[in-house]
Amino acid sequence: MQILALDVGDRTIGVAASDALMLTAQGVETIRRKSLEKDFDRLLELMQEYKTDILVIGLPKNMDGTEGERCEIVRSFATELQAVIHGSKIVFWDERLSTVAAARSLIAADVSRAKRKKVIDKMAAVFILQGYLDSRR
Repeated sequence: MQILALDVGDRTIGVAASDALMLTAQGVETIRRKSLEKDFDRLLELMQEYKTDILVIGLPKNMDGTEGERCEIVRSFATELQAVIHGSKIVFWDERLSTVAAARSLIAADVSRAKRKKVIDKMAAVFILQGYLDSRR
């Protein structure tokens, strides 16, 4: 059993998975959004592949901790997803600054701007999942 994390955006969904011991997070892929049906089909495939029934979804809160329009969009996405992933658990995780942290780590690793653009959402999902995994200990 593993845990998947999602960084849900308008154009992409970053996906990360835990290791089998649920200690570390690794980037899986960046899903290019086409339609909810296709997005959900791919997420269901990944849930089967990683044998998971827990999804951690990043909740993009404002810096003061309040929830704005982006949170409403993510919660709406999660509500529709919950109807498709019967019995699986969705956990929301505060993702403030996860994209900033991901960008900084990629810059520190000297990853080119073009490559950063391709993997930033997947890396943000890694930061979301790692925060969640660390909180469980």
